[in-house]
Amino acid sequence: MRVGSFSLAGVTPALAADRRRFAAAAKQAGVDHIAVGDHVSFFVGVGSDGLVDAASLLATQDELPVYIGAYLLPLRHPVIVARQLATIAQLAPGRLTLGVGIGGEDRHEVEICGVDPRTRGRRMDECLTLLRALLRGEPASFAGEFLDVRDALIVPAPDPPVRITVAGRSSAAVRRAALLGDGWLAIWVSPRRCAGAYAEIAELAAGVGRDPAGFEHALNVWCGFGASAEAARAPLATAMEMFYAAPFSAFERYSPYGRAEDVAAFLASYAEAGCRAFNLIPCAGDAETALAGVAEVRRLLVASAP
Repeated sequence: MRVGSFSLAGVTPALAADRRRFAAAAKQAGVDHIAVGDHVSFFVGVGSDGLVDAASLLATQDELPVYIGAYLLPLRHPVIVARQLATIAQLAPGRLTLGVGIGGEDRHEVEICGVDPRTRGRRMDECLTLLRALLRGEPASFAGEFLDVRDALIVPAPDPPVRITVAGRSSAAVRRAALLGDGWLAIWVSPRRCAGAYAEIAELAAGVGRDPAGFEHALNVWCGFGASAEAARAPLATAMEMFYAAPFSAFERYSPYGRAEDVAAFLASYAEAGCRAFNLIPCAGDAETALAGVAEVRRLLVASAP
């Protein structure tokens, strides 16, 4: 099991010096990895490129891995993404996990990238199929509804291979994780849904000759830390309402808050279901409290693991 942290409220520091400080603080706190998101132009135009953020954080230190949760792959061409991943793999071998998703909370973000939101799932299937072929370091060709590529070659192939998890709550995302991913990256789902999805993924993967034993299922979790539930709820609700332009009540049942013990207790049932990587999006009165909360949640989850 590993527990990683986004920066405070999920916003990656903009300045290089602040990124170095965040990476150093995360390492000192004892978290297992750093997590970053990805958006091109979310609601009011905000966002940051997940691969650029990952590369910058990997370059600031030599130990902590980075988890991108989740990269909007259908908005990019997979040949270019494969080159970016191969370059990052040379910079930091084995230290990147790429979660990929179709997005969708903001349809306008998808549209301005020249993609019909109705095609996101089919585009993802094609993009991910070609991306995985390219990352093997062999000539790859693909002719589909959206992509037509012949004899594309990206070398050197990442060694070790980049782990790719598939994000999304839909049945299509679960199936995609089984057939094309190395695990499922969930958000806003119940432990029961996770357990069922993990079983379905194992069955589907085995059915096409893939070994699910090496899969790593993960969960993105917005959470609030404070001396009391009320104190922890306020910064969490504010951050989520600003980010998603929706009331906190829409997310509250899946967004734990309180002391670290409360957050860890909430996540324990997901660990029991089979989740092995947690990407916490911490909200608190300050960055130190947020990161300390994540570190304590990690300690508690690891201590209680069978």
